[in-house]
Amino acid sequence: MLRVLSLLPDSVVDGPGLRTVLFLAGCPHHCVGCHNPSSWDPAGGVAWTIDETVARIQAIGHRRLTISGGEPLLQAVALFRLLERLGQDYEILLYTGYMFEDIIKQLEWHPLLRQLDGLIDGPFVLSNLDRTTSFRGSTNQRLYNRQQLNERLD
Repeated sequence: MLRVLSLLPDSVVDGPGLRTVLFLAGCPHHCVGCHNPSSWDPAGGVAWTIDETVARIQAIGHRRLTISGGEPLLQAVALFRLLERLGQDYEILLYTGYMFEDIIKQLEWHPLLRQLDGLIDGPFVLSNLDRTTSFRGSTNQRLYNRQQLNERLD
């Protein structure tokens, strides 16, 4: 099961190209200036099965998927199962408020990380707000591609 806030079918601001965005519930970071504070409650949103989530994503038809929140890594096991079911036909980008240096210490997250094409790390920091950074809200957030992720996980 996944706790889902929403599934947005046509985004051009949550990663490169036309994308589907899966917003998940639950976030421990509580960033000042967060654009989505309704995502903080881990019991928020609705519960969707993996099968239901796959069917809804596939029905939209885009092959680019961004996973955001909330904090998606709180649901890492379910996300891993979701991405396994979706298969290799999708370009996957994940936003997280955790720093990559801390993420790689969590071995239980590695299987999910290996399925990603990109990761944007770090909390939103209001004092670092920059509207010119592509797909990031603040300059402290970093973008990692698949190669960079896998090099750090090996």
